[in-house]
Amino acid sequence: MFSKAFALWSVITLAIVSNLSAQSVVFKDNKRLLQIGRYLELYTDKSNQLSFEEVQHQSFSPSGQDVPNLQITPYTQWARFSITNNSTANHLMLEVESPTIDDITIYERRPDGSYASTRLGEFVPFQARGYDHQNYRFKLAIPRDSTKQYYLRVKAGEQLQLPIYLGTAETIYEKNSRRDIIFGIYIGVILAMAFYNLFIWLSTRDKSYLTYVSYIIFVGLTQVTLQGYAFRFLWPGSSWLAMHSTVLVPVFNGLTALWFIQQFLSTRENYPLGNKLINVVIGLYLLCLIPTFLNKYVMAQLLVQFDAFIGALLVLVVAYRISRKGVNAAMFFLLAWSVFLLSIFVFVLRNFNVLPYNNFTFYALQIGSGLEVLLLSFALAHRINVFKAEKEASQQMALAISMENERLVREQNIILESKVKDRTEDLQATNLELNNALTTLKEAQTQLVEKEKMASLGQLTAGIAHEINNPINFVTSNIKPLKLDIADLESLLEKYNELHTTQDIPGTLAKINAFKREIDIDYIHEEIASLIKGIEDGAVRTAEIVKGLRTFSRLDESDVKSIDIHEGLDSTLVLLRNAIPSYVNLIKDYGSLPKIECYAGKVNQVFMNIFSNALNAIKSKPVHGNEFLSIKTAQEDNYVVITIKDSGIGMSDAVKEKIFDPFFTTKDVGEGTGLGLSIVFSIIEKHKGKIIVNSAPGEGAEFIIYLPLHIANHL
Repeated sequence: MFSKAFALWSVITLAIVSNLSAQSVVFKDNKRLLQIGRYLELYTDKSNQLSFEEVQHQSFSPSGQDVPNLQITPYTQWARFSITNNSTANHLMLEVESPTIDDITIYERRPDGSYASTRLGEFVPFQARGYDHQNYRFKLAIPRDSTKQYYLRVKAGEQLQLPIYLGTAETIYEKNSRRDIIFGIYIGVILAMAFYNLFIWLSTRDKSYLTYVSYIIFVGLTQVTLQGYAFRFLWPGSSWLAMHSTVLVPVFNGLTALWFIQQFLSTRENYPLGNKLINVVIGLYLLCLIPTFLNKYVMAQLLVQFDAFIGALLVLVVAYRISRKGVNAAMFFLLAWSVFLLSIFVFVLRNFNVLPYNNFTFYALQIGSGLEVLLLSFALAHRINVFKAEKEASQQMALAISMENERLVREQNIILESKVKDRTEDLQATNLELNNALTTLKEAQTQLVEKEKMASLGQLTAGIAHEINNPINFVTSNIKPLKLDIADLESLLEKYNELHTTQDIPGTLAKINAFKREIDIDYIHEEIASLIKGIEDGAVRTAEIVKGLRTFSRLDESDVKSIDIHEGLDSTLVLLRNAIPSYVNLIKDYGSLPKIECYAGKVNQVFMNIFSNALNAIKSKPVHGNEFLSIKTAQEDNYVVITIKDSGIGMSDAVKEKIFDPFFTTKDVGEGTGLGLSIVFSIIEKHKGKIIVNSAPGEGAEFIIYLPLHIANHL
């Protein structure tokens, strides 16, 4: 019982002590704006789970600061304060001038133990706030001469400060109006410099100006984000951007700054080591995006501030080292960067409460970034003047070089004219020698072509002589027996003539019948018919050979004519019949073809050369079996396709690539000129056709010839 009473007494005593230690904010003057940070009592909820009822029983500590600085922390922060209204206004306004707070709630404790709360923050769209300003505002209904106690619960992933103002709506509005005007001037300077350098980039196309424009935009956007204007004007409906932009925008600000520095100071040429270190910092900035998209706000903010600190010092060292080399751009940059670092130094000291939270420290970063932008713009403008001076100097040097070149050219022209004259005479002599050599070459070529023609003609003549000799011999051999048979018939006729003069007709007829039996008159009739038919066959065969020769040569058709391609194939085979061995099977597979337009004699020469090569390839085989020479014709679209395939020795890929080259032959010296297939290729090319060869050693050869139906359409 005693222990319970002691515990109750302890709780009551702690509550009384807490209330007594909290000094109430006394608001008297309606026209005065109070900063009440010093009157706050603070408590850190490291569990992030305490409710309002549970927090009331915790031990709060006085802030002792006009603007409490809670640093970057993942914990929930509580502030407790009391307000006594001794003014004539019944309604006051509390404003927290820290628009980057993610979650903020105010609790009003009532005398009966209940409470009312208002929750705001970046986790909801901007329109849900009910008022048009980026700072957090809370209306307080405090009757005159009365006191109310409030609790403020805040959580942020960024640097957390609590600049809290108490006043009427009018005094709050006046303060914010001054802030908006000054910030508007700052944004005007940023935009003016951005457009100015954009116009310079359009005229110079120097990419460093475009990078600088990007940097200026992100410098301004960083301030717009930190001051809450981005959530208010740029993405009021996106809570995600509102909570992540405090990392994303500074990251891109740092990246564009480092890229611009590399280009502006030419770090790759002027300081390679510094350029590599800057690339490392760029990589660190990119790493900040990982915790950002994983919603690790505190880690992301710490990484961004660490990268900014390392990057700022590195850039200062790089600019200093390059300026020591006498680079004017580095000197201008060093001045601008020093001003900017000074403003950051003031901003950091304010965040650590070394410097007070006032108008100077509030605007320090804006002033520093604005001056940096102006100074760097002047540096870029000076760069244009440097380029202009260098261009003028180079133009003067170019003019001097041009004049010197003109003098040298005049002197060289005199020398060159003399050399050209000598060279021309040499070329004329060489040209004469080349013409003579060309004439000799043409004569040699003509002789070789004639030799090929004579060789083909000799082969053709031998075949024709043999072909004609066979039927002629047959006719000649039949003439002698035919004469004997005719002589017997004449003797028989003479005996019949004796019937007119003899008296013994029966005896004479008996002698005639005996003579008939002697000469075998029936056999004579049969033999005469057989001999006449043989002579007739020989004559027909001779006529066929002559016709085939006429068809093959087409001596009377030197122009383009419409011919039956099968007639050309058959006439060529007729002339080559003597050259076809008995063990070669001739296979014909003719398709239905229309007449084609061609140079008939030339096309027959193609068939003759290919057939001759095929027969030679078959004869070259050491052992002969079922050898064949097949000819197949067909029509494909507007082309006639003639396929000639043999069972010869075939050829390798190396030989196949050269068979159409002039003077290439696989025969022994003196057996061929190497012009046969070269002539074939030129004839087919003249007809706008094509020839394909398929062959392999030991597998024979296949020649596929494509000839257009109408050569006139391809000329």
